[in-house]
Amino acid sequence: GGSVKAEKMPEGEKMRQCKQEEGQQQKEEEREGLIEFYSSYQELFQFFCSNTTIHGAIRLVCSKKNKMKTAFWSVLFFLTFGLMYWQFGILYREYFSYPVNLNLNLNSDRLIFPAVTLCTLNPYRYSAIRQQLDKLDQITHQTLLDLYDYNMSLPRSDWSTPSTQRRSSRSLLHHVQRHPLQRQKRDNLVNLPGNSPSVDKNDWKIGFVLCSENNDCFHQAYSSGVDAVREWYSFHYINILAQVPDAKALDESDFENFIYACRFNEATCDKANYTHFHHPLYGNCYTFNDNSSSLWTSSLPGINNGLSLVVRTEQNDFIPLLSTVTGARVMVHDQNEPAFMDDGGFNVRPGIETSISMRKEMTVRLGGSYSDCTEDGSDVPVQNLYSSRYTEQVCIRSCFQLNMVERCGCAYYFYPLPDGAEYCDYTKHKAWGYCYYKLLAEFKADVLGCFRKCRKPCKMTEYQLSAGYSRWPSAVSEDWVFYMLSQQNKYNITSKRNGVAKVNIFFEEWNYKTNGESPAFTVVTLLSQLGNQWSLWFGSSVLSVMELAELVLDFIAITFILAFRWFRSQQKLSPPGPPPNSQDNTAFQDEAPALSAPHRFTVEAVVTTLPSYNSLEPRGPSRDGEVGHE
Repeated sequence: GGSVKAEKMPEGEKMRQCKQEEGQQQKEEEREGLIEFYSSYQELFQFFCSNTTIHGAIRLVCSKKNKMKTAFWSVLFFLTFGLMYWQFGILYREYFSYPVNLNLNLNSDRLIFPAVTLCTLNPYRYSAIRQQLDKLDQITHQTLLDLYDYNMSLPRSDWSTPSTQRRSSRSLLHHVQRHPLQRQKRDNLVNLPGNSPSVDKNDWKIGFVLCSENNDCFHQAYSSGVDAVREWYSFHYINILAQVPDAKALDESDFENFIYACRFNEATCDKANYTHFHHPLYGNCYTFNDNSSSLWTSSLPGINNGLSLVVRTEQNDFIPLLSTVTGARVMVHDQNEPAFMDDGGFNVRPGIETSISMRKEMTVRLGGSYSDCTEDGSDVPVQNLYSSRYTEQVCIRSCFQLNMVERCGCAYYFYPLPDGAEYCDYTKHKAWGYCYYKLLAEFKADVLGCFRKCRKPCKMTEYQLSAGYSRWPSAVSEDWVFYMLSQQNKYNITSKRNGVAKVNIFFEEWNYKTNGESPAFTVVTLLSQLGNQWSLWFGSSVLSVMELAELVLDFIAITFILAFRWFRSQQKLSPPGPPPNSQDNTAFQDEAPALSAPHRFTVEAVVTTLPSYNSLEPRGPSRDGEVGHE
């Protein structure tokens, strides 16, 4: 009935009604414009290129009538994008490599004087081991006589009873025979029972035999006979030291007979200013200014404002097979750091005044991702066996000692003793020498991984040293100098020139250098470099980047919308299946399209395309008939 009324309306009325419907539809579209989206990718791309602030994008749409220009600008635009992101990749790679800038600062201030360790270079015949050392000298005397026809002079023995001498002699001789000193040919090892005058001694190397508990032996050989004899003697000497149950029995300090004069900052220093320890090879050692409660401070730079020492360099009651040099050994190091005399020390010549000037230098590294340094060693997988702060050398020696205890069952005498371990001694650990030299070879080749595990500290203090030498005392002053020393220090040795030495240690200047590190590529630097590249290639700003991000989000949104529409259209095109057990409804549905088809056509004609009035009249009777039929 509604369609009949619509067909009988005047044409003007219908036009007015259509305009009202179109206006209402436009208003609805305007109201829905807040959430309206692009209908296609082409529309999105055209809108972006026409309105973006990125340079060159508008050329992709304004020259669309000229396909050659469009293709040229498309290639140029995307090539520029590729080059820009290639530069971005370089910047990101540089940022994540964590580069640093080296900052050099010169500071001027009163300086804390470093610790100074001085050793006698005279391994001492301590009373606790004197008898065993004398017997070792006798065995060495006979060995050198057999191998080299050398009759070594022996120190005077002072043993208590003949029974003690026999027991010690048998025990030591047994172990020395298990590790004999032998000559070795260049290609084969030959045991020489005695002298062999027919053999050229230049064709031989000398070494000693080390065997495991399974009698697996190897020969520790040296090209120098001096080195071989010293190493062989030192091996037995260490075993003798390890047999002393109390290490305090070796603490025989003789400060007055070694340090004749001590002065710092033109003031006399005494026993309260040093600590004493014993080194197996360097003898008695004294560390000055190691007391953290009262550290020395240099008032002025220069030789008169440092530490000045007069030391005795005569080797009295010494062990000649351990120490082959005369003088003293000096090392400058920071407080709360052990004195590794093998690494940083140097020798002072007798009869010479050695003046050592110092320059302090500090290094501060960045930790974390910038360098493989450690703040205090707590993150290093090696236990610190020293009662000092972490240093790289402390870690390396601790690592070797821990591996020594684990592999050989005992600790090396030169390094601190871990908890629950004991020092190696061939009276208890027969094959420790074999294990030690095998382990030492692995350590030097970094098979143990100690050099990889132990990292540098992030903060280090070093002292750059330079030395000058002069004769002391001079020829015209030596008489009265030695006379005064003999009166005050009972200096009565015959070889006066080789009996004393003088050492001066001082700051060259108050300025000290600090080497620091700072990040070379921060987040701010990265953003600045990225902005420079973006501006270089596209002349754009941060808002242009936001426009590009908006384009990407719109692209994703359109993709979801089109996918959703396609899914809905697929659902409408697929007819639903007939309901079960309803044959009557199926028959009705077969007739329904034939009855409703004209009705759908009429509504579609009215809404979409309005025909002229004359074209409707010939069809009037049929339409009335259809209505009447309805």
